[in-house]
Amino acid sequence: MARKKRPKGKRQTAKKPKRAVKRVRKAAKKSPAKKPSIKKPAKKAAAKKPAAKAAPRAKGVAVTGAMRPRFNEIITPAALEFLAGLHRKFDRRRKELMQRRADRQHRFDAGELPDFLPDTKAIREQGWKIGPIPKDLLDRRVEITGPVDRKMVVNALNSGAQVYMADFEDACSPSWENLIEGQLNLKDRWEGRLAFTDPQTKKSYKLNDKVATLVVRPRGWHLTEDHVTVDGEPISGALFDFGLYFFHNVRRLIGADTGPYFYIAKIESHLEARLWNDVFEYAQSQFKLPTGTIKATVLIETLPAAFEMDEILYEMRDHILGLNAGRWDYIFSFIKRLGKNPRFLTPDRSVMTMDKAFLAAYAQLLIRTCHRRGAYAMGGMAAQIPVKGNDKANEEAFKKVRADKEREAGSGNDGTWVAHPDLVPVAEEVFNRMMPRPNQLDVLREDVKSSRDKLLEVHEGDRTEEGLRLNIRVGIQYIEAWLKGRGAVPLYNLMEDAATAEISRMQVWQWLYHRAKLKDGREVTPDLFEEILEDEMKKLREALGPTNFDTGRFEEAIELFKDMSLSMDVEEFLTIPAYSLIK
Repeated sequence: MARKKRPKGKRQTAKKPKRAVKRVRKAAKKSPAKKPSIKKPAKKAAAKKPAAKAAPRAKGVAVTGAMRPRFNEIITPAALEFLAGLHRKFDRRRKELMQRRADRQHRFDAGELPDFLPDTKAIREQGWKIGPIPKDLLDRRVEITGPVDRKMVVNALNSGAQVYMADFEDACSPSWENLIEGQLNLKDRWEGRLAFTDPQTKKSYKLNDKVATLVVRPRGWHLTEDHVTVDGEPISGALFDFGLYFFHNVRRLIGADTGPYFYIAKIESHLEARLWNDVFEYAQSQFKLPTGTIKATVLIETLPAAFEMDEILYEMRDHILGLNAGRWDYIFSFIKRLGKNPRFLTPDRSVMTMDKAFLAAYAQLLIRTCHRRGAYAMGGMAAQIPVKGNDKANEEAFKKVRADKEREAGSGNDGTWVAHPDLVPVAEEVFNRMMPRPNQLDVLREDVKSSRDKLLEVHEGDRTEEGLRLNIRVGIQYIEAWLKGRGAVPLYNLMEDAATAEISRMQVWQWLYHRAKLKDGREVTPDLFEEILEDEMKKLREALGPTNFDTGRFEEAIELFKDMSLSMDVEEFLTIPAYSLIK
């Protein structure tokens, strides 16, 4: 099928909202290899954060983030030396792998489809197993995830879940303050001084005697931490987050009969998994720790990674515990990687459910792959959050959660994710009932037959104006909150993270790129998009109040969402250009 072309000049000449600030993005439209640059409005220049005045020193390392109270407990000369070692040993390979992603995307844009790798067929066919699983991670039936602010850390550890994933990635707006304060909170947990008093309610929070096992999710390979440079180059955000947590806590972790446990995000290939494995080996060697001290679970949340699950497990077999079905990012990745191919035009995201099409195929294959290797297969997120004073709405939400968790437990998953403490008992009841033992590694799912066609099957369903509107209002509201420092945002009774905004802007982009037809016959054109955008923002301004809207960061959020939607080429992650607005 021939690719549909957009009317010449249509996107470039579309008028911006009256309040929008003009950005220089023409270069990105001329060359897909060059990333768009988004700058802060001149009027905000005075709000720029001050440079660090008393940052510790290490050879070749520069710290530009402000050194606020207690930050010198994290940013120490020894910690910086450790980070510098990670950067010098691994950053070149990281950049090569990011270029490999870009090269692969060019091939996808030209019509190539992802597939199982012929060169690694032997790995898929052999009967190897992963290494041993630590005793405090033998039962992972309910895992709660959330950002690393102090109150969340206390509440999540006390939630009753078996595991708390402290998130420096999609649920964290990566401002310097958020990142270092998060590291302090985790360090305080292992030093026995984690407590919190709400400044408004004066309510005190402290850890219970029994708490969840702590697992940390660093940022993905694609992001940098621009406040720390090594030999003039910004350090990888992944190495920064991993390195600081490992360096400051590994000895106490081992002494507490647990270990340095991680969730690894956004991997796209077994070569990227190999890089993480080599990072683990290096970190262990620096502390003279045995291989396998570090343990990790890998999120399969990108389309290319779904075709390399065996290979990812194999590359990390001494350090890996299992795989997780990261459903929201997986939808985003599916659209991003195949978005220019009209065969993969998606319907409203509300009809893309886990029991159908490519989502069902990959979730089932993940269970079969993991259990064959003795690895855990973790289910996806229940993003619902309680509505105060509305028992009916809560019961409807809990009903959806139960049904989703019953599907996961019935399929053979060993555990699942929730986003709110009130959902822990809901998910736990399902897994206790359907999985009375610690895991389901004996459920081999040999009935699951994998194929490329099944993994690429698009969901059936309509594209509607309401679906377009939802993408616009949710995407922009999330970006606005992220720019203000919040990475986990409650919207319409769901706890949203960056994956939500990524799906929203990517699907709008895809519908615009192909001038997709809505259920009522209209084409999704730049004019229709801007008309709906203006209407949705008008309604949102009325709902929030003019003062709240106008003093927020909606101007920049609208600009960013609109630019990415109307661009002829896809921005890899919205957090890359958005980072320049918060750092």
